[in-house]
Amino acid sequence: MTNAAAAANAATKSIIHVAGYGSCGFYRRAASVVASLSLLFPNKLQLVEHEFPSREAYREWLIHDTNFRNGVGEAHGNLRATSHSSSPFCWTASGTEGCVDEVTSFIGGCDDALDWCRAFAQPAAPSAATKESATMVPDGHSPSHNYDYDLLVLGGGSGGLAASKEAARLGAKVAVLDYVKPSPAGSKWGLGGTCVNVGCIPKKLMHNAALLSEARKVDAPHYGIGVSAKQEEEWMGMSQDDSGGEHSWDTLKNNVQNHIRGLNFKYRVDLREKEVSYLNQLGSFVDAHTVETVDKKGNKGTTSFSRCLIAVGGRPTPITCEGGELAISSDDIFSLDTDPGKVLCVGASYISLECAGFLRGIGKDVTVAVRSILLRGFDRECADLIGAHMKSEGVKFREGVVPTKLEKVGDKIKVTFSNGESEEYDTVLGAIGRSGDTGKLGLDKVSITPNPKNSKIVAKYEQTSTPNIYVIGDVMDGCPELTPVAIHAGRMLSRRLFGGSTQPMDYRNVCTTVFTPLEYGTVGYSEDDAISELGKENLEVYHKYFVPLEWSISPSRGEHQGFCKAIVDKHTNKVLGLHYLGPNAGEVMQGFGTAMKLGCTFDDIIETVGIHPTSAEEFTTLSITKDSGEDAAAAGC
Repeated sequence: MTNAAAAANAATKSIIHVAGYGSCGFYRRAASVVASLSLLFPNKLQLVEHEFPSREAYREWLIHDTNFRNGVGEAHGNLRATSHSSSPFCWTASGTEGCVDEVTSFIGGCDDALDWCRAFAQPAAPSAATKESATMVPDGHSPSHNYDYDLLVLGGGSGGLAASKEAARLGAKVAVLDYVKPSPAGSKWGLGGTCVNVGCIPKKLMHNAALLSEARKVDAPHYGIGVSAKQEEEWMGMSQDDSGGEHSWDTLKNNVQNHIRGLNFKYRVDLREKEVSYLNQLGSFVDAHTVETVDKKGNKGTTSFSRCLIAVGGRPTPITCEGGELAISSDDIFSLDTDPGKVLCVGASYISLECAGFLRGIGKDVTVAVRSILLRGFDRECADLIGAHMKSEGVKFREGVVPTKLEKVGDKIKVTFSNGESEEYDTVLGAIGRSGDTGKLGLDKVSITPNPKNSKIVAKYEQTSTPNIYVIGDVMDGCPELTPVAIHAGRMLSRRLFGGSTQPMDYRNVCTTVFTPLEYGTVGYSEDDAISELGKENLEVYHKYFVPLEWSISPSRGEHQGFCKAIVDKHTNKVLGLHYLGPNAGEVMQGFGTAMKLGCTFDDIIETVGIHPTSAEEFTTLSITKDSGEDAAAAGC
């Protein structure tokens, strides 16, 4: 190679330095990925490793004696580099010596190095102009501040915990302030927030109990499970459902709560390992850099912060009619000490229908009081199919009514409805909505005014009207009330605050599942919203009814069907929404969520070879449009 060619090659080759200690898995992973790419692209990428024999030796070089990180940070004005304390430390350079003078840019730690590698390996990265960048209002943060913490997180739910650990990984000094106020019925729980304690986790476990109970009754006998020779003789070749068997509420409730307590403990251990301070205290603002804290014994104190993240989530909106205090909520049902017995679920939200579904599935007498429509905000066709299925499973619906009075009659609760009718129940569960848990935060002290309709906080790029105070999750106005959304938003916010990122959270095309007896997975537009926004004439809706194979030999399942549909832009062929009703809806929809984020077309889906025999493959064989008027029932393989 000539000198000129060598110079040209050096100018186009990226030289990546990865420093860390040998026993660190993150260091080995980052170095391994860069090494693999350098083998694939030897003319474009070179790896230079700086391996230290121990963590102590690495930190001596990085922070203390050599203080390499400060040299990099000061030379390039990168505060993220000056606070980096974990292994590895990665940067690009003009040479291979590893001196500060050669550094051209600071990359970051392991995850940052992997992101750099992904970007490097992309055949055609989108231009910067096509990427949205989160332009934040300067919040006055300085690494040399004199506050107690770089970041104080109010709320130890999924989003708050994720944000705190990510910020700590990026070198911030972080504390989580978490104290659970008892529900009106007196229920309390541990670290982890709504999802872990009174939401997704116990809900899914109790939903699974209902699925198992149903499978034992209407599926198992027809698969020959638990069938005696005497029964076979009596049935004369025609298997029957099993109507026997009892359900133990105490066993289910105790096992669910034991699992949750195990998770509470793991979260506390995880915070300690990530060097996040956990303060079991209730906080309220004194000013924009101080909160007053109160522990369970009533002891008061103050904690100061440079930045604060509000992640307190929401609480169920109470029933406000006379006697409404007799009702419990989703904060109480999963730890209820007594068998719920005959239950009235008030509301048509997904929480109400999910609770009604699993309670009916384990054998309870369940009624749902519906003021207007089921599952407002979801696809209307799918919501109606869910309602029809629940009715066929024995859930009763009182439609077009609301409770006007609850009163105690012996050990029962008598409920009077707006149509004048009344009925007695053992348990009344209110699930009419959720509100932000902001009432006692002292938001007026920091010039933040929540939305009066739902007590939630308005923000742009998770930044409130007070620049150094941020908000994520269910307490942020307009944010989908989904655990993975809060987790992702929290991590991305921490990367912007302490990692130099400018990438915003993308709240579009977030897939979700409603765990009703007939599970519902969805991503993108509902058919109704697509028509409203784009016009029916611009849409093509493909749909199909099908019987999941696992239901096909159970006679009682014969009247039930799965359903899927795709809402497509006629002009671009882009998929705008996908909807699925059937078994394992969450597992089915997750992969399609990725496809939607990547902007898939309908042709992309139908040209994908399906996995057979599965319910998910029904999307790949969609061909009947609603406009055609043809029968949408599946015809078999």
